[in-house]
Amino acid sequence: MAARLFVSTGEVSGDLHGSYLIQALRERRPDLEIQALGGRRMAQLGIPMLSDTTTLSSIGVIEAIPYILPTLRIQVRLKKLLTSFRPDAVVLIDYIGSNVGVGKLAQKLGIPVIYYIAPQEWVWRTFKGDTAQIVGFTDLILAIFPEEARFYTRHGGNVRWIGHPLVDIVRTSVSRAEFRARMGTPPGAPVVVLTPASRTQELRHLMPLLFETARAIAAQLPEVRFWLSVSTPTFQEAIEQGAKAAGIAVQFIPPGSNYDALAAADLLLTKSGTINLEAALLNLPQVVAYRVDPRTYWFAKKVMGFTIPYMCPVNLVEMSAVVPEFLQDKATVEALSATSLELLKNPEAAQRMREGYARVKAQLGEPGVIVRGAEAILKVLDGANRP
Repeated sequence: MAARLFVSTGEVSGDLHGSYLIQALRERRPDLEIQALGGRRMAQLGIPMLSDTTTLSSIGVIEAIPYILPTLRIQVRLKKLLTSFRPDAVVLIDYIGSNVGVGKLAQKLGIPVIYYIAPQEWVWRTFKGDTAQIVGFTDLILAIFPEEARFYTRHGGNVRWIGHPLVDIVRTSVSRAEFRARMGTPPGAPVVVLTPASRTQELRHLMPLLFETARAIAAQLPEVRFWLSVSTPTFQEAIEQGAKAAGIAVQFIPPGSNYDALAAADLLLTKSGTINLEAALLNLPQVVAYRVDPRTYWFAKKVMGFTIPYMCPVNLVEMSAVVPEFLQDKATVEALSATSLELLKNPEAAQRMREGYARVKAQLGEPGVIVRGAEAILKVLDGANRP
């Protein structure tokens, strides 16, 4: 009887990592039966999907409210699936809001749990007991950041540092000149890539800010071109309308060409997320902004005493400000446009950031990360599936 695996993730980035991991697992074990929670990338592999969770991700207390009932409904179905499908192991990928519940349920059913890309508890902890719960229900944590490995080891976890999967994933397919020609962009024209949203809340709280900043940049640099990346097709219409309302001319990056676009551009104006590390691996200077609902910010700061050293993943690697990030009240058009123009006009400023990227890359591990992760998972799976 073939071994069975259940993979649980949410958000666009988790779906990306899940799809690459599943491909690596299948290459080594073609008969492996896999079912999952995730998104369209995983579904395109022919994996039976319990639900698409990429539309349910959020950051913040107020932002999470609309997703409480849908998440609870999924958890009811999940309990039935884990009982009937009875996987030999469960793999969790980030997505703490739902995956803590999945991990606890799997543990209760006696199913081994592997956390691949564990929640960034060393940076922010919403609830004090989360770290202990994660360590308690996981049989193995496959850490992608050195600090992540140290943190969970200190808290009693069984941890293996494998490096960051993006080291294997981020690749270009054409040259800078070829992609610019494809976009109809002159060789010397400055290009800014805009990535305004991968969560619904970001369409409301962040996208207008980034588009207003783009307009301010264009006022100072009329020859600038804006390329726009859409993380999920469901956001296409809202983003088109947002750009039109802001009065900026944009070109949409063809699907599947994000890495070519990042390598051919001069600046990334973006949100905090996986895109930050992708840009760093491609040596593209960037400016990062993030905003949540003002009520969430007030509650987190005044009631919970919530603080974070950095939000951008690039800065979390060394715990230093390699990339300028502007959060909440500091995320203003004036601050973002001034920093963006400095990076576009001053080659020395851009070079300093690239030097910081070199230090970050040195701590992301050697290629072969996804294979190392897949082999570690199969080892747990084989141990659980012994006759």
